[in-house]
Amino acid sequence: APRCTTMSLEWLMDWSWSLDGLRDFIATGIQSFRDCDATALAAVACLLVLFVWYCYHVGREQPRAYATVNALMQSAEANGVQNGYVYCHSPECVRCTHHDGLNQKLYHNLQEYAKRYSWSGMGRIHKGIREQGRYLNSRPSIQKPEVFFLPDLPTMPYFSRDAQKHDVELLERNFQTILCEFETLYKAFSNCSLPQGWKMNSTPSGEWFTFYLVNQGMCVPRNCRRCPRTYRLLGSLRTCIGNNVFGNACISVLSPGTVIAEHYGPTNIRIRCHLGKCPGTGGGSSRLGVPATGGQQPRKGPLHPALCPPEEGPRVVFMVDLWHPNVAAAERQALDFIFAPGR
Repeated sequence: APRCTTMSLEWLMDWSWSLDGLRDFIATGIQSFRDCDATALAAVACLLVLFVWYCYHVGREQPRAYATVNALMQSAEANGVQNGYVYCHSPECVRCTHHDGLNQKLYHNLQEYAKRYSWSGMGRIHKGIREQGRYLNSRPSIQKPEVFFLPDLPTMPYFSRDAQKHDVELLERNFQTILCEFETLYKAFSNCSLPQGWKMNSTPSGEWFTFYLVNQGMCVPRNCRRCPRTYRLLGSLRTCIGNNVFGNACISVLSPGTVIAEHYGPTNIRIRCHLGKCPGTGGGSSRLGVPATGGQQPRKGPLHPALCPPEEGPRVVFMVDLWHPNVAAAERQALDFIFAPGR
């Protein structure tokens, strides 16, 4: 070891930037390693192996993509803006996340349900799952739900109030209760741009805010505590979808000039009830929308837009998803099982 140190110092003093100097350096280095003991050579060899291992693993790693928000939005506009808003990528979102092998998963859930209960009354659900590819991709454009299509359900722009008479009338009788709790929530917008509990959705123009009490079959406890009477009212509805991922209950606010492009809903097993306080109406009237999600324009069917004219005030709607009246009780129970949140 002392000899190696001495030779290195001599080299540092005598070496010059030339090819001859480089040749002498290499020859001296080789001779130094020959003269050093086995321990030093082993240490150098270990360091060399570690360096090669490090280079190998660094080379295998995929480069991380650091994108700005604007770049993500531009990419979404190029590839992912469908149904009038930017798709999210949350694995919990049944509408935005397209799972591989979804049909097999649904069929497995149906088989599990049938083993526990019965195959009786499961004909349409079985047919719908078996032929999902055709129903979701080859249907006419006006009726193309994105997640699940139950065959042989009648479709119309708006359903008669008698289709869910009890629930519609109950919502209308409690209009003032819902309105008072909404006004308390909406006052928070004067203090900050997006108050706690509200969600801002992407739209081609304007602003669209939602306040969920039930989101894809899951209660939002913090929001429900802020609207206790409205939440209790949901429990009194006979046909409210509250146990599967297609069930939602929320307050929707469109600011003046907002446009939501034409879009499809995730399924046709539900109809969306709108209890509206629209500009110039005084509010309090309900209507049952189209099967897929609820329409804003007459005779548009499941493909529908939404808008709030710029010359009017905010468009406020309490939206509740109800069962399509032609989905039988046995089918509702099975669909709650198959599409249970988290399944």
